[in-house]
Amino acid sequence: MGDHVDALSDLEGWFAEEFAARVHYRGGGDAYSIEYYEPSNCVLYWKVKGDGETAVPVGRDTVPDPLRTRIREDLAESGLDPEIESRVL
Repeated sequence: MGDHVDALSDLEGWFAEEFAARVHYRGGGDAYSIEYYEPSNCVLYWKVKGDGETAVPVGRDTVPDPLRTRIREDLAESGLDPEIESRVL
């Protein structure tokens, strides 16, 4: 694990898996899995289907603003530049 993954995993709800950190959020009837990948220094959003097992990648413009704001705050709290949240792959 890298330093940024470790720092994110110290925040509430985040957990680390090798080179990535992941957090799950549910709100407004929708569920999301958000992943930060240290090697590419990027954030990906996944919308989780009702079965809780299937997730599909979604564009940032489909993610509610309060969730995106929360992710940027988490990034900043872990020492990352919050602007990487908007980085396009």
